[in-house]
Amino acid sequence: MGSLSVLYNIPALQAEDQLGLTQTSLNSTLTALSSGQRINTGADDPAGLAIANGLEANITALTQSVQNATDGEGELQVADGALSQITTLLNSAISLATESANGTVSSTQRTALEAEYGSILTEIDDIGANTTYNGQAIFSGATTTIFMSDSTSAGTVTVAISLVTVGAASLTLSGTTLDSATDAQAALLDINTAIETIAGLRGDLGAQSNQLSSAINVMNVQITNLTNAENSIMAANMGVETSNLSKESILQQTGIAALQESNQLQQNVLKLFQ
Repeated sequence: MGSLSVLYNIPALQAEDQLGLTQTSLNSTLTALSSGQRINTGADDPAGLAIANGLEANITALTQSVQNATDGEGELQVADGALSQITTLLNSAISLATESANGTVSSTQRTALEAEYGSILTEIDDIGANTTYNGQAIFSGATTTIFMSDSTSAGTVTVAISLVTVGAASLTLSGTTLDSATDAQAALLDINTAIETIAGLRGDLGAQSNQLSSAINVMNVQITNLTNAENSIMAANMGVETSNLSKESILQQTGIAALQESNQLQQNVLKLFQ
């Protein structure tokens, strides 16, 4: 049997140390349960935290890259919508030119047809000059670079939208008139060529849009995979943490009881003086 002493209460010190460890573990478990995260400080898992932070950087960059590509798609969709309007106008011009090319049309009627045709050409030019996306002219002939990155590597997709005017460099309708049946027949050929040109431009835009859509799909898959990887590192196992909470709560209660009992042992010394 050990000797009685009042100098140090070793059992109490041991019980207090163990109770402190239990409290630290309990605090960690409560933090994990409240945050849903296994790693809440660098001390919890330094290596895991470093990996998770790197994954988060990748996810952030890819998420913004998806938005960049989506903006590019938006620009292409606006351009395609404008070209669709131009196609509708050109089809109206076809009708006017076909009517004016007929020999039975009077000069008064042909003058009216020419005025309407001129309005169509002006409207086509207006669409080409005034269609914008995010405040920037779309049909300027300039290229737009869509930047995409996963924070460790980067790539770009170049979006090119041609200049659209009725001038010779674009739709070759400048100077065409419906002033006579002969002029109308010549204009009819140029209008058909312009329709084919617009169709080609829309095809090019569609190919570029498909390229961006494919890039978006790939990046979304990467985001899902990286998020899953980060989750496996950072997320708390709620079943395990709940079990730990029960265990540590019991240990805390028994630790307090043990500390009280250890302190009570020294009270036995007083009995020697009774």
